Amino acid sequence: MLQATTLKFLQSLKKNNSKEWFDVNRKQYEIAKADFATLVDSVIKTLAKKDSSIAHLNAKNCMFRINRDVRFSKNKDPYKTNMGASITAGGKKIAMAGYYFHLEPGGNSFVGGGLYMAEPDKLKKVRQEIDYNWDAFSKILHNKKFKEQYTDLDRSEGMSLVREPKGYEKDNPAIDYIKLKSWIALKPIADKELTGKELVKTITTAFEALYPMIVFLNEALAD
Repeated sequence: MLQATTLKFLQSLKKNNSKEWFDVNRKQYEIAKADFATLVDSVIKTLAKKDSSIAHLNAKNCMFRINRDVRFSKNKDPYKTNMGASITAGGKKIAMAGYYFHLEPGGNSFVGGGLYMAEPDKLKKVRQEIDYNWDAFSKILHNKKFKEQYTDLDRSEGMSLVREPKGYEKDNPAIDYIKLKSWIALKPIADKELTGKELVKTITTAFEALYPMIVFLNEALAD
């Protein structure tokens, strides 16, 4: 579970997104950061029983900085108003399929994972793997545990090509998934769950349902 003070800090930061306010409240940030790290470490420890490839990680390997890169953005707010952790076998800077937890009070928190906006060579590998092994990938997506958590992969705007990629036919049974540019599944987490005793279980149960897809995607990338 997370402390209510962690959520309160992020809510206050959203209203006071400036270096001056942050400097005054840096101690509260450090407390919130440590609280989030404790949660991430607990999730890793629990999830590693299912996915041993992430057992060597700790929160430091997975958490993102709260400072925003504003160089190429119209939004010049210096800080993110969320905390995030990417749990992948190679660490957060390695382009692999993995798990992600996003903490943003106000109804914007979620859990999920997969492979996000892969580079062209990786896109090609995953599409080819889905095409060659459609029965196996379809079985993963129709697994009862996956369906209970996510229903399907994310198909929001910009996540899929309008037309089928070169070399693939419209009538390919896997075409809706071959057209995707990211293969991720997401599940919202309500604010009331964030401070509940079952939060680690909620997150790890969602991640465990993703595990077969993570393995499938990473095997495709390794080929």
